[in-house]
Amino acid sequence: MTNKNQTCACLSVVIPAYNEEATLATIVQRVLVIPHLLEIIIVDDCSSDRTPHIARQLAEFHPQVRYERHQQNAGKTEALKTGFALTRGQIVIVQDADLEYDPDEISSVIQPILDGYADVVYGSRFLVRKASRVLYFYHYLANKGLTFLSNLLTNINMTDVETCYKAFRGEIIRNMIITSRGFGFEIEVTAKVAKLKCAIYETPISYYGRTYDEGKKIGAKDGLAALWFIIKFNLLCSLEASFREPVKPIDRSLKHPILTNNSVDTKSPAPELTAPASFEQNRLRQKGVFTE
Repeated sequence: MTNKNQTCACLSVVIPAYNEEATLATIVQRVLVIPHLLEIIIVDDCSSDRTPHIARQLAEFHPQVRYERHQQNAGKTEALKTGFALTRGQIVIVQDADLEYDPDEISSVIQPILDGYADVVYGSRFLVRKASRVLYFYHYLANKGLTFLSNLLTNINMTDVETCYKAFRGEIIRNMIITSRGFGFEIEVTAKVAKLKCAIYETPISYYGRTYDEGKKIGAKDGLAALWFIIKFNLLCSLEASFREPVKPIDRSLKHPILTNNSVDTKSPAPELTAPASFEQNRLRQKGVFTE
């Protein structure tokens, strides 16, 4: 008999994309083979390269992939808002369209939610050191500083609020009222889940960072904006103003509450997929380095 814990399709993956023609197809192929996948939502934030063409082709070929495009560039947070509104899964996670985060690690990020322990899980690049590219020291300091200030006001002991990998019970993120712009999502969502006093976990992840020459987009002005967002969403925003309706607590007496209560129609079988190349091989190929 097939174990329900291995076959239940309950995961929605939201991929915001802006000018990611070099990496989008690779990321989607990696996400398509992770366990529990229900759907992938690609939101193109008005890219000017071949990202729209690649995303459309992926959506045409794979039934689990849905593609949406903004008519004007509105920033990562708006792309995420569009994606969250389209999700149906009982678990929702964010996956960047670049190659900085390895989709193979999504399973370990969502496991505390599947097991009924967590409502929200952050994948931390600093919790336990895994593979991590050594890059900008100032970025490290800024991340640590923003995390410290956020923790000071939320009173939760996070190690990496700026991480991409954030997984939520679906009703939490779909009910959240998100008002920030640009890269403000990371600070806003942390403040608002803290107000819920829900169960928040962290799991260690790897990090394959990019340089600015390789396409990294976040800059100093985003860090300054984050300081304002820490104050705004922690001190000037109430719980009632953070969510459209109350979020129901999950029944933690069940061994696998997400799997037990799965109500999404998953009659359509997923297409057979061949195993893609390793994550590091794909990174090397993007840079023009041949690997077997």
